[in-house]
Amino acid sequence: MVACCRGFVDIVPLLRLCPHVDVNQQDTEGNTALMMAAQAGHVTIVNYLLNYFPALDVERRDARGLTALMKAAVQGQRDCVTALLLAGADLHAVDPIKGKTAREWAAFTGRFETTVRIRTLLRRPRAEQFGTHYLPEWPALAGLVAKALSPKSRSQRLAEKIRSLFTFRIPRDPEEDGVLDHMVRMTTSLASPFVSTACRTVCPDSPPQVGKRRLSVAEILQEPGAAPCSGQAVGHDPQVGDGRVALDRAAVETSPRRRRFLGFLPRLLRADSIFPGERVPRIKLSKASSPPACGRERRPRARDKALLQPPKWRYKELKEEKRAAEEAEGEKKRKKGKKGR
Repeated sequence: MVACCRGFVDIVPLLRLCPHVDVNQQDTEGNTALMMAAQAGHVTIVNYLLNYFPALDVERRDARGLTALMKAAVQGQRDCVTALLLAGADLHAVDPIKGKTAREWAAFTGRFETTVRIRTLLRRPRAEQFGTHYLPEWPALAGLVAKALSPKSRSQRLAEKIRSLFTFRIPRDPEEDGVLDHMVRMTTSLASPFVSTACRTVCPDSPPQVGKRRLSVAEILQEPGAAPCSGQAVGHDPQVGDGRVALDRAAVETSPRRRRFLGFLPRLLRADSIFPGERVPRIKLSKASSPPACGRERRPRARDKALLQPPKWRYKELKEEKRAAEEAEGEKKRKKGKKGR
């Protein structure tokens, strides 16, 4: 949870090697590792969890009934929303409190870019370029070429020249299904030489699609990592689902003393809620031998006079002048009192 919340990309792959790590573990607020990574915007970790953890529950809800997709939509993490939707997250699921979907939560919280991303994905829900039947052709190319090569009258050429001179070039988003979209689909397709010479697709006949559950790499290749390791068994678990990896508690033999310690450890880890924006448990490695530099008063040095000094606020200068005047007046009154005595 801490690795996914903080964005430690190198730690998450190492934790996958441990057979006793429960990726669906929840804290006191009901947050899982996927929820924390999604709402924090760590899309690399989100994709790794979706691709390499067969037991990952995408539809797990927290204490308020929010899923990872809803949390990412509330925070405006559009890349994480895209990854979750293409992995099969339910876009029509509603929370029990407000009764809103992830799309409605994005609109309610003012995440306009996330709303546009969801609308674009629903308009084209299937990533066709990752399939074997995709042809790198642009249907609109023939019409644009014919329009450009068609003969134009003198008035039309003059109008285009005037329009090009008085047109302001304002940066804007690329057009949907335009030339930039075609270039991206063509260069990332399976027929592209950049992809065919550098990597191999494990499931070319089933490209990602919105609403379709995407299998992990271990499940597709049927590697030993997807099968039960030592201390694990594959079966029906009401909290995990069919075909998920569940921990076989009977296979782990521990002494009574160790069992008591391991039973206390989860309560210790769940003492604080790990949530972006909230307090995260800190680990002190060693005690500082001297107070930190920020706590010590910095003495002015002579060579600092030549450096640029920060400006002073006007109200502070007036306050200092008023204080100096009051001290001078008080000093005068004390002197007069001594003379009178």
